[in-house]
Amino acid sequence: MTTAEPQPQPLWQPTEERVAQAAVTRFQSWAAEHHGAPADGGYPALHRWSVEELDTFWQAVTEWFGVRFDTPAERVLGERSMPGAQWFPGATLNYAEHALRAAAERPDAPALLHVDETGTVGPVSWAELRRQVGSLAAELRALGVEPGDRVSGYLPNIPQAVVALLASAAVGAVWTSCAPDFGARSVLDRFQQVEPVVLFTVDGYRYGGKEHDRRDTVTELRAALPSLRAVVHIPLLGTPVPEGARDWAGLVAADTEPVFTPVPFDHPLWVLYSSGTTGLPKAIVQSQGGILLEHLKQLGLHCDLGPEDRFFWYTSTGWMMWNFLVSGLLTGTTVVLYDGSPGYPDTGAQWRVAERTGATLYGTSAAYVMACRKAGVHPARDHDLSRVQCVATTGSPLPPDGFRWLHDEFAEAGSDLWIASVSGGTDVCSCFAGAVPTLPVHIGELQAPCLGTDLQAWDPAGRPLTEEVGELVVTNPMPSMPVRFWNDPDGSRYHDSYFDTYEGVWRHGDWITVTGRGSVVIHGRSDSTLNRQGVRMGSADIYEVVERLPEIRESLVIGVEQADGGYWMPLFVHLADGAVLDDALREKIKKAIRHSLSPRHVPDEVIEVPGVPHTLTGKRIEVPVKRLMQGTPLEKAVNPGSVDRLDLLQHYADLASARS
Repeated sequence: MTTAEPQPQPLWQPTEERVAQAAVTRFQSWAAEHHGAPADGGYPALHRWSVEELDTFWQAVTEWFGVRFDTPAERVLGERSMPGAQWFPGATLNYAEHALRAAAERPDAPALLHVDETGTVGPVSWAELRRQVGSLAAELRALGVEPGDRVSGYLPNIPQAVVALLASAAVGAVWTSCAPDFGARSVLDRFQQVEPVVLFTVDGYRYGGKEHDRRDTVTELRAALPSLRAVVHIPLLGTPVPEGARDWAGLVAADTEPVFTPVPFDHPLWVLYSSGTTGLPKAIVQSQGGILLEHLKQLGLHCDLGPEDRFFWYTSTGWMMWNFLVSGLLTGTTVVLYDGSPGYPDTGAQWRVAERTGATLYGTSAAYVMACRKAGVHPARDHDLSRVQCVATTGSPLPPDGFRWLHDEFAEAGSDLWIASVSGGTDVCSCFAGAVPTLPVHIGELQAPCLGTDLQAWDPAGRPLTEEVGELVVTNPMPSMPVRFWNDPDGSRYHDSYFDTYEGVWRHGDWITVTGRGSVVIHGRSDSTLNRQGVRMGSADIYEVVERLPEIRESLVIGVEQADGGYWMPLFVHLADGAVLDDALREKIKKAIRHSLSPRHVPDEVIEVPGVPHTLTGKRIEVPVKRLMQGTPLEKAVNPGSVDRLDLLQHYADLASARS
């Protein structure tokens, strides 16, 4: 007889008061009374019910949050198959109407708080936001914009971007945006696919203490987008309106009551773009109703946001987290928009924004947390972060050291911090697993799969695994799954992106472990798997160990299958200032990996590089580097418009040709 493994102690446990006050607790009691949900058993029982009784759960969500249908649905789920699930057939509604509901009860309270690099906080009240959306929606209609037309933004994270998105949604148009640090080629790779009729644009932006003029890029975009009927100029740097463009101020000047066009539940709300490191980025279409429901659930139940909260996530308009952030308005929450560098004038910049705006939920990247730890930042000691209830991270798995550092920094200041590492994707503009305010937090783990999401780890034969690494799959439809990809008439690209491995089941492309406690560990992308002697491992596990070392700024690991049947696993390291990659440091790296992971994880070579290339949304580019090392020419290995620094990839291409 074997003795059971001792259960690890949680890093954090919610207080009884926190559990009692959480919206998800109140929702469970209400759903038990009205819809037959389990009254006992806490979150695990509620989650099980939410995936076993999918229709009833989502019906309950619409009632709990008071979703207003202009036309009621015939039923919750028509067609259930994936892809192609039909949600709330026959129903009509409008996302923007729900995003502006708080204006009726709290007209003078701030809907938005805008912060730039000077630290100045500019509020926009609910009444003012509603007025501007009403004025702009009327102007869009006057321009002939109709439901289904695409409206695009080349904009930083400023209030005007939120107004433009909501006005587009009010009209039934389809919103799409890129950040102004994207070059013309990257923007056109995206916007040319969807052929926008209106382009909202700035003359430039401020970042890292400098002004960046983008007027030449805007001229290029206008010339290459023949579908445009109007261009709207937002003079962030104070330049005059260019010829043939409209002035923003004139379009939002009227005191016009917004008119919300009722659209079908599955009517497109926006188009998001995958990283698309090869080929054109996937143009992912999500629906007004699907996003409304998914974000109400995610923000209102999982993030526990309400009217008293202030929601800050560091993001740009080129990343799905911006769309997610704007949806904070659905729960009546004040949304914090920061437009600037994450590390200007110093590494602690984001904490200063959280302090100045009184953020209660502050979201950032795992990379930023680790950078703060390395830089010796003391957030809760040096800033008044007493209002911060939760720090959430995404973009990549938060390493165990990141959990410990955040917990200890806030505990020293007397704060009881809930740390929520979350994981989802642009593909669903939401989370598969992550924040649950009523569950404990274990180091290195996401708390649980999200409600309504039947997340499992599967082996290659489609068998569910517990306490073993498997493919992240979702076995039932989610309302925010894409309704389609743009320019994918037969649906083949959509099908092949998620459903080509397990028929009718969403395979996301991440390695995960579902623990016996129901929590989730993310190991990295399965499409860039490391496979040593038949044992699969995730790159994230290696990064976590290597980047603990003070000499390493960032790293990249790949596994290359070779023509002779061999397998080469190099580790590329970007060194910290003053560090030297000598034999001693190489041995230190290998020893750390051997000790923390296993001898099988030790790389064949450690190679110094001038930097690690990323996608435009900050993810390390592993697959294109692997392709380069296998001999693929640079122009075929990567879409140049998807990479933050093409010059860095050239360095890897040179390394590959030197080896061949």
